[in-house]
Amino acid sequence: MTKLHKPDLPIRPVVNWRNAPAYKLAKSFSHKINQFAPLPYPFNVTNSTDLINQLSRTPVTPTTTFASLDIANMYSDVPISETRQILEKVTLNSIADPDIRHELLSWFDNHKINLFLHNNNNNIVNQKEGLAMGAPSSSILSKFFLQHIEHSPLPRLTQKHRLINYFRYVDDMLLVYVSSHTNILSTLSDFNSMHPNLTFTEELEQDNRLNFLDITIHKLPPGIKIPIFRKPIFTDTLIPYTSNHPHNINTQQSDFYTTD
Repeated sequence: MTKLHKPDLPIRPVVNWRNAPAYKLAKSFSHKINQFAPLPYPFNVTNSTDLINQLSRTPVTPTTTFASLDIANMYSDVPISETRQILEKVTLNSIADPDIRHELLSWFDNHKINLFLHNNNNNIVNQKEGLAMGAPSSSILSKFFLQHIEHSPLPRLTQKHRLINYFRYVDDMLLVYVSSHTNILSTLSDFNSMHPNLTFTEELEQDNRLNFLDITIHKLPPGIKIPIFRKPIFTDTLIPYTSNHPHNINTQQSDFYTTD
């Protein structure tokens, strides 16, 4: 897939995992992880609505500034062996039953069933490094890795750079700060030093606007307005409600989120 809305038109793989031989293994592994080793999500937002609710509790003044950070090529840069060590530590504190803990960790060690870590589709394509693109298990494993990486340095970085707030959705981070107090380039440099595998890129607000996830954060006195963000390639073509399609597909969308 070519990302037409980004500079230099980067190409990203689109992988359909539903017919992959390891799909059910990856789904089962993800289910067990969520069941027995839930993450605390101290900095995460679950969706755009959750972010908006949290932003409504964040003081916004004319000097408040927004910036976003993005991790380049996150899945393929997550080290599997290190993630296993992180999971081993987490399960040691969260799982009392040693048999369940052993079962979860054995998924990494048994080469006959750990295809979901590297196998990329039904053509048995293996990535040289990192987690498989499109695998159901890659999302939860990357969250374990990222939360572990940000757990120790983030409070220090927040204090050092005087960040008002920090939110993360998967590999997208939103920083709230006062531009006169925070050097965003220095902040970016410190984030890039968190782990040798992770490369962060930044996007700064323009004309008091910042696009983040599927919303636009628009600063207006005395606060912010949050319309839905449409990418330049968005066609605004919707499926008519009366057409023959599964009704779980959304056919009507509002122009604004609301926190009411």
